[in-house]
Amino acid sequence: MAQFLKIYEENPNPKEIRKVVEVLKKGGLIIYPTDTVYGLGCDITNSRALERIAKIKGVKLEKANFSFVCHDLSNLSDYVKQIDTSTFKILKRALPGPYTFILPGAKSLPVAFKKKRTVGIRVPDNNIALEIVRELGNPIVSTSIHDDDAILEYTTDPELILEKWDKLVDLVIDGGYGDNEASTIIDFSEGEPLIIREGKGSLEIF
Repeated sequence: MAQFLKIYEENPNPKEIRKVVEVLKKGGLIIYPTDTVYGLGCDITNSRALERIAKIKGVKLEKANFSFVCHDLSNLSDYVKQIDTSTFKILKRALPGPYTFILPGAKSLPVAFKKKRTVGIRVPDNNIALEIVRELGNPIVSTSIHDDDAILEYTTDPELILEKWDKLVDLVIDGGYGDNEASTIIDFSEGEPLIIREGKGSLEIF
């Protein structure tokens, strides 16, 4: 049975955020709100948790395309090779926001991602997500949760999410209704921006 925790986005309660981080540090999986759809996440440093997420998604961990959800861009060099100034300026302008940036992976990536040539970086404009990552002290690995419904691609109601994921995860955060439009994905791994998926977020800044 997953814990169900109500957290308010305008002013996340630090005590509740610490509860979430405790679950993550123990290798737990959480479902949490972002500025787009609800995400499934775990601590980037916990290989057992990473394996659990890969199994749920039905992929091999080394082949999985998960996003790294960061609090800001200050530790980018831990996960990404040096990027040019113009790319960094675009990231600074777009983040926090509903974008996932595909960037060349650094040599210092966690063991589970050593073979990855690229990584997806996300800094969502959502206080709950940002406070969790800040309190944890490192990124969470994240993937969107999809719905089986043929019309609705993403579940937006936290109570319905709990119903479906109750036995698969350790904690579901109720941060209010989520969006049903995913992030815009932009690939900068070859230098020039390439739009991989047009989602939420304006393309004008590119």
